[in-house]
Amino acid sequence: MSSIQKWLKENKIIEVECLIPDITGTARGKLVPADNINQEVLRISEGTLLQDVLGRFCDQYEEIIDAEDQDMMLIADPNTLKLVPWASKPTAQIIHDCETLDGQMHPLSSRNVLRRVLACYQKMGIKPVVAAEVEFYLIDKNTDPDKPLQSPVGRSGRPQFARQPGGISALNEYQPIVDTLYEFCEAQDLKIETLVHELGTAQLEINFIHGEALDMADKVFSFKRTMREAAFKHNIYATFMAKPMQNQPGSSMHLHQSLVDIKSGKNIFCDADGKHSEIFYHYLGGLQKYTPNLISFYAPNVNSYRRFAKQNSAPVNLHWALDNRTVGFRVPNATPTATRVENRFAGVDVNPYLAIAASLASGLAGVRNKIQPGQAYKGNAGDEEITVARSLEEGLRGLADLPDVADIIGSEFINAYRLVKLEEFEQYNRVITRWEREHLLLNV
Repeated sequence: MSSIQKWLKENKIIEVECLIPDITGTARGKLVPADNINQEVLRISEGTLLQDVLGRFCDQYEEIIDAEDQDMMLIADPNTLKLVPWASKPTAQIIHDCETLDGQMHPLSSRNVLRRVLACYQKMGIKPVVAAEVEFYLIDKNTDPDKPLQSPVGRSGRPQFARQPGGISALNEYQPIVDTLYEFCEAQDLKIETLVHELGTAQLEINFIHGEALDMADKVFSFKRTMREAAFKHNIYATFMAKPMQNQPGSSMHLHQSLVDIKSGKNIFCDADGKHSEIFYHYLGGLQKYTPNLISFYAPNVNSYRRFAKQNSAPVNLHWALDNRTVGFRVPNATPTATRVENRFAGVDVNPYLAIAASLASGLAGVRNKIQPGQAYKGNAGDEEITVARSLEEGLRGLADLPDVADIIGSEFINAYRLVKLEEFEQYNRVITRWEREHLLLNV
C-alpha cells in the first residue's frame, strides 16, 4: 500500500480531486473514487492544459499539439495531498504533474515550467526562496456582468464605504468569513503568516511564510480555491481580478525572492560583510531587462493592465530602489540573512507557477549574463513615464524575442502561451463596451 493510499484510508476518504493547473492557473483534472487511486495511471487529454480563461481552445490549437490530441499521464505529488474541507463528503485533493506517454515532463504544463526553472538553479547549487503576498476583494454576490461590483455587508449591517488600510475594525467586519478561511486553511496545512486589510474597501491581503518556490506556487494555487469557497459559504464572492472596481486599487501578488547556497545554506544576495553581492545586482539587472518581455506572465488577462496607471499603487516602470514601494523592484530594509528582492509587477490574477517562474528565470538570466541594474531610484517612481505594456496584446509581443530566457522557461511553452492568450485577446476585442456606447454613439 502506497503512502497516498494509506493516508486516504486513515482519513476515510471517499473521493479524490486529481488536480492540474492549466495555462491560466485554473484547476482542471478528474474526480476519482478513493479506492481506485494508484490502481492505474491516470490519463487526460493534453489539450486540457491549453484552455483559455473562457474554457475555449485557440484557433491555432493544432500548431501547438498534434491534431490527435493524445493523452498525457497525471503523476500525483504526495506532498500536495490535503483534505477538501468544504466538500460535503470526505474528499481529498492532490496536485498532479503532467508527463508525456514516454515519461518525460510535459512541456505545456505550467507546473513543469517552474520545475524546469528550478532545475537550472539546482545545477548551479542554488535554491530560490520565495514568499507571496496575495491581495483580493470580498464583494457582494453579483450575477449581472453589467452591474458594477460593490463591497459586501459586514457584521455592522453596512458595506464599507471608505478605505481603511490596516484597519482592525474594518478587518473585523468580516470576522465570520475570516474564521471560515482559517478553518479551511488549517485543515489543508496552509500556513498564513499575516492577514491585513488593504487599501481598497473590503480588500484583504494574506502573506505566506517564505519557502521553496514550487511549494509557494502550490499554496497560492490552493489558497485561491480555498478563499472562494470560504466566501461562498457566507453567500458572497472573493475575487482575484487584478482590477475589479473602477475607483478602487488593483490587487497584486508581490513576490519576495532570494537565493540560498544549497551547501552552506547562506543567502548569496549578501557577501561576508553583509553588503549586497554581485549576484544580487546581476539578479536585479535580469529583472529589469527581461520583465518587459515577460510582462504577460505577470499581467495575463485583459483586465490586468488596468493596474498599470499612474497613482494606482502598481509599478509603471522598471526602477528599483531600497525600501520604496513606488518602484517595480523593491529591496526591503532587512538583515543580511533576509536580503531579498520584491517583484511588485504581478497581479493577483496570475498563474502563480508562471509568475514565479518568470521572475526566477529573469534573475537567473541576469546572473548568467552578469547584467548590471540601473542606479537605485529615489523619489516617487509613479511620477515617471509609464514604460510597461498597457494591453495584453502589447504585452504578448515581447514573448517573440526572449533569446536568453526562452531556453530557461521553454520555447515550446512560450509559443503555446502566446497563441492561447492572443486568441483570448481577440475574443475580448470583439466586445463593444458600455463606455463606447455611452460616449461614442452620438458624439463621433
